[in-house]
Amino acid sequence: MNFENIAIVSCGTLSPELNYLRQEGFLNPAHLYFTTPGLHEDPRELEKQLTDKIRKAQEKTEKILVVYGGKFCYVNTGDVTRTIDTIIHEQGGHIARINATHCMDMLAGKEQRQELANGEKVLWLTPGWIKFRHQVYKGWDKGLANENFPKHTGGAMVLDAIGFMDQYMAEKPEELLEYSDWMGIPIQPCPITLERFKSLLEEQAIALAG
Repeated sequence: MNFENIAIVSCGTLSPELNYLRQEGFLNPAHLYFTTPGLHEDPRELEKQLTDKIRKAQEKTEKILVVYGGKFCYVNTGDVTRTIDTIIHEQGGHIARINATHCMDMLAGKEQRQELANGEKVLWLTPGWIKFRHQVYKGWDKGLANENFPKHTGGAMVLDAIGFMDQYMAEKPEELLEYSDWMGIPIQPCPITLERFKSLLEEQAIALAG
């Protein structure tokens, strides 16, 4: 699949995977734009950055592929009918969004995650949730962490298809231990492949080419 006439606009949380795919030659987008990681906590800023990046991309090429989840990445509590697809539709035609609910779903589908969890309640993460921890959990304190994370009896599992965790654990073991202590649960790597992510990207590239 050729992406050379497509600009990709993505949440920065997925920059490790998208840059990896570009480096290995699978992706050759006309342009690659990232919003700030962790904007699911700030829907107003997410909408602003997403529309800004799409407009910048439209100045470069006609076809835009948005790498954002459809269900959990943008939640507008002030207007629940306003979704991320509403925002995208307002920017005009020739824009497609990857068919997934959030970044974890892009890397491993629901059935695969259930199989990997083996019956446990798992907090799923991606390398970006480790790399950009302070942006993803901006404004969180230990009290909020205690309310949310310990209920995941299966701990946190990082869906890693790019060898990120091996390098991170070797280079920054203290940071990982501190992160795990703050969450109150163990964090462990979960090796996967990028095949699902690739197929989802290809699916929308084909749709844009049609």
